[in-house]
Amino acid sequence: MAAHRDRAKLPAELVTEDRWVRRDGKRPITPVGRAASSTNPLTWSSLADVEAGKAGDGIGFVLNGDGIACIDIDHCVRPDGSLEPWAARFLRRVPETWIEVSPSGTGLHVWGIATVGAGRMLKRPDGGSIEVYDRGRYITVTRRPFGHCPRTLADLSGVVDALLDQEVTPCPDRPRSAAVNGVAATRTPARPMS
Repeated sequence: MAAHRDRAKLPAELVTEDRWVRRDGKRPITPVGRAASSTNPLTWSSLADVEAGKAGDGIGFVLNGDGIACIDIDHCVRPDGSLEPWAARFLRRVPETWIEVSPSGTGLHVWGIATVGAGRMLKRPDGGSIEVYDRGRYITVTRRPFGHCPRTLADLSGVVDALLDQEVTPCPDRPRSAAVNGVAATRTPARPMS
């Protein structure tokens, strides 16, 4: 019953796909603890199977290039749950979509629909970064929503296109510094992490 309630907290676009893995730290694994791969569908499972597994310390969703994308914003949530100003400006440009707090509690995963191609990273001089992916990666899933976000995936094409137009480094190469421009934030800050 609890697993069913947890599934209800995730967007249907993710729940219905058999692209789930468990994770051991940052390494993807199968529900029984064998190595999984973000590029091998034979190692992916349904959400129900991943939830039933006990291996590792969490779960993740595999991006396979079908249009589901994730913007990974690192080092942007302060200890009090508020956002760093640069991240607040960036999120102002993001349409209402599913956003989760990362496992560390200091980052955000912005889920939506977009085409990215090769992953990209913008590294900020203050230690934060923004990465964007739609294939060849898995993203950890925490079920810890940021603010009052909807449980749907919005079209992030405009935001992703703007990111890709900036000076970015294709992943996994070492990133160069680049700034994210934007306007003041309107999102509700994340709750403080205990």
